[in-house]
Amino acid sequence: MEPLQIFERATNYTAVTNYRNHCDLDTCPLSSSYYAYRPSLGANATFLALFAFSLLCFAIQALLSRRFVGFTIAMVCGCALEVIGYVGRILSYNNPFDENGFLIQIVCLTIAPAFMAAGLYLTLSRIVMTFGPDNSRIGPLSYPRIFIPCDVASLLLQATGGGMASVASHSNRSPDTGDHIMVAGLAFQVFTLLIFIVLCLDFGLKTLRRLRTMGDAALDPRHSQLRQSLTFRAFLVALALATLCIFIRSVYRVVELGEGWQGALIKNQNLFIGLEGVMVIVACLVLNAFHPGICFREGYDISLKKVKSKKNKERDAEKQSPSRDGTSGEATPVPLSEA
Repeated sequence: MEPLQIFERATNYTAVTNYRNHCDLDTCPLSSSYYAYRPSLGANATFLALFAFSLLCFAIQALLSRRFVGFTIAMVCGCALEVIGYVGRILSYNNPFDENGFLIQIVCLTIAPAFMAAGLYLTLSRIVMTFGPDNSRIGPLSYPRIFIPCDVASLLLQATGGGMASVASHSNRSPDTGDHIMVAGLAFQVFTLLIFIVLCLDFGLKTLRRLRTMGDAALDPRHSQLRQSLTFRAFLVALALATLCIFIRSVYRVVELGEGWQGALIKNQNLFIGLEGVMVIVACLVLNAFHPGICFREGYDISLKKVKSKKNKERDAEKQSPSRDGTSGEATPVPLSEA
């Protein structure tokens, strides 16, 4: 029986998989492949190169600043998964009927932004401390304590669902159960990001209100120079843009995967490129350009100078202590008989 005849008679996932196993680009229409299109080699190679570049930048920035370690680890993990995912899509260019490349990309590209979201959550507590904890409805340390466990739960759901879908697909069984669990994880990620955005907006509005009524007294005076620096302000814009991009992408993937692996959205390559690839790489590159370890450096440098100044004052006071010669600043000799 010809492959096309097998597809026309297929009534379940096993039959569809058997049909695709007999297919290649010369024998079967692209509409019957896993994607319903041939993944663009140019677009996917571009995304692969950009995510590899971003991954390398985050690794170098980690070595240079050695600050915001949790943020950097989260971004490195996310970019690494993006690289693997786009390798899967490039493999699918040669044979979009092969399930291996399809499963690699759908699992890796689905869960990668969950790591990036964790990186976003870790920065908010530092921002709150920079402006002053009194401007926030919850304590600075409460942000990571609330959002990181939520992100881990979302990641576990997505990873578990992806694993179940992959195993089911390899066993010629329907991946719907695993897909539903992935969608649940994505939906929880969207909900968590939405709460994060609401709290960020609330913090910003409350800070502005207190500034109008209290003036500079509303802000922590220890970080005034950091707040005025252009790099710190640029980081705030970059963080807002990255959060919005990850949120838009996550909403898109919830709707896309909610339709299942045979839905209309998953068959639209242009939407995938624009709402998945572009959104995520923009988030990564702006955070490369304005890495918190670099943008907060001025605040760290000021703190370091204060610590050094305090140590110098203590050293000077020690030199002037009663156990030393008050005129020369040198220690008064102690006779051996008294030692």
